[in-house]
Amino acid sequence: MSLLPAYAPIPYDDFPRSFFGVLEGVSGVGKSTLASVLATRLGATALHTLTLPHQGWAEEARLRLRALPQFGFYLSGLLHTSDRARQELTAGPVIADRYRSSVIACHAAAHGVAAEDVTRLLDPFHDYLAVPDRTFYLRCSEEALRERMRSKQDLKQDDADLFEVPHRLKQLLVNFEAVAANDPTAVVLDTDGRTPDQLADEILKYVEGRRA
Repeated sequence: MSLLPAYAPIPYDDFPRSFFGVLEGVSGVGKSTLASVLATRLGATALHTLTLPHQGWAEEARLRLRALPQFGFYLSGLLHTSDRARQELTAGPVIADRYRSSVIACHAAAHGVAAEDVTRLLDPFHDYLAVPDRTFYLRCSEEALRERMRSKQDLKQDDADLFEVPHRLKQLLVNFEAVAANDPTAVVLDTDGRTPDQLADEILKYVEGRRA
């Protein structure tokens, strides 16, 4: 889709662009902790989808909006995160905790629609989005996920829904697998028995490979 100048994304092609990495996966798998470790070790900007100001509106959107307006809300947050990434990438690396894949996988699971249908809704905005160098899909066993959830300090309703809503976790895992299978930037990382520093070591190999 050709965008009018007023709607065009922030250009960054005229600057040396740094590494853009995304962490994806279900709630509790360890994205936020790993993002913090990577940001420290890389001197990177860490972003969350949703970032401010959307972050403060997320609970209201979950409770009050029907499926399509809710999709619009998360799409707006995604586009804003892309703008932030484009700005920050001219200064250094960026690590995003959730991005395009989470919008697809989570919205589809929450509303009982196919991930492919959400992808089609998102497709007209594809050219606006900053493209990650790598998207790391984190996965773990259900046993490990339950253990991590028990120690999570900032539990939200979406976290509880993973185990309280029938089939929610299974559907999310299926959705993330489907999105990853069609993502040319995808790298799948098993996290069972591995520390955030060990995972960061593996991710940093991809960062160094881009610099080579």
